[in-house]
Amino acid sequence: MGWRTAALDSDPDAPALKVVDHPVVAPLDDPASAAKLAAVSDLLTVEWENVPVAVLEAAAKLKPVHPAPSVLGIIQDRLTQRDFLKKHGLPQTEYGEAAASPSPWPYAVVLKRRRLGYDGKGQCVVDTPADLPKAAGLLQAPCIWEKKVAFAKEVSVIIARGQDGETRCFPVAENEHRGGVLHATYAPARVPEAVAARARDLARKAAEALGHTGVMGVEMFLLPSGELLVNELAPRVHNSGHYTLDACATSQFEQHARAVCGLPLGPVEQKAPAVMVNLLGDLWAGGEPRWDTLEKVSGLTLHLYGKSSARPGRKMGHYTVTGPGAEAELAAADARLAALRR
Repeated sequence: MGWRTAALDSDPDAPALKVVDHPVVAPLDDPASAAKLAAVSDLLTVEWENVPVAVLEAAAKLKPVHPAPSVLGIIQDRLTQRDFLKKHGLPQTEYGEAAASPSPWPYAVVLKRRRLGYDGKGQCVVDTPADLPKAAGLLQAPCIWEKKVAFAKEVSVIIARGQDGETRCFPVAENEHRGGVLHATYAPARVPEAVAARARDLARKAAEALGHTGVMGVEMFLLPSGELLVNELAPRVHNSGHYTLDACATSQFEQHARAVCGLPLGPVEQKAPAVMVNLLGDLWAGGEPRWDTLEKVSGLTLHLYGKSSARPGRKMGHYTVTGPGAEAELAAADARLAALRR
């Protein structure tokens, strides 16, 4: 897009620092670090929602920050986020604050740490009172409980909201998680248009209530009845929107840049059906995966993130298949991943 960029990360080997014009290696929890970034920037944004609010507020005194620190303050605490959804009438599952010594609930619940849990970390399913002992370690930190949802599908909406309040939604996506980590996304979601329209409407209401600027991922549960429940808000570019890099007129990444910089939002039309499959660090257990197995797959694009070390469960990259073969690839993804292993 013709702009010079800067990035802040505590790891000197972080992928982003290898491609920006001004790499800043410094702790993420230090306001002085954000001041260094602000000094070489016209405005700041985040790709991780857990940068401490105090750091963001200090940066906002120097340069514009989008999304605003107040938005991140709501999102960083699961209880605060749930209370926000309730206040604004957005449908969600039953929830509450979990005590250190919880009593059995009349239904199965998911216990979640209020802060810093992601990709299935900091969570525990309690189906019966017999499961409570396995949650003892989790409950050492403040937690919430959420009633377990028997959903038909998991869907998400990637919405962009500009500085002027304009919103645009990418096609609703259908997601499959494994162990709390996103395995694959298929877009457009295989749901009735009425459901997709309702999902877009909920995403808009959430973004407008937050006063969000930028791209945001809104994850939802689709119940067998057709009802939608909001599961989580992520005020940043989102894993389930990676398919937009190869399948849409504007990617979620460009759209985020346009939104936070005050430019008109780009078109969001999808050029072809797409499936995105995450590549986790487990694939590297026997050495570099056999990338040659992907070369003959029609419509496939491989994206590797340049992370220096592969760990089980760590997102190292993804591949996207666009076009007529996308839906078949979704069904074949497990076999494809197995073929990549050495």
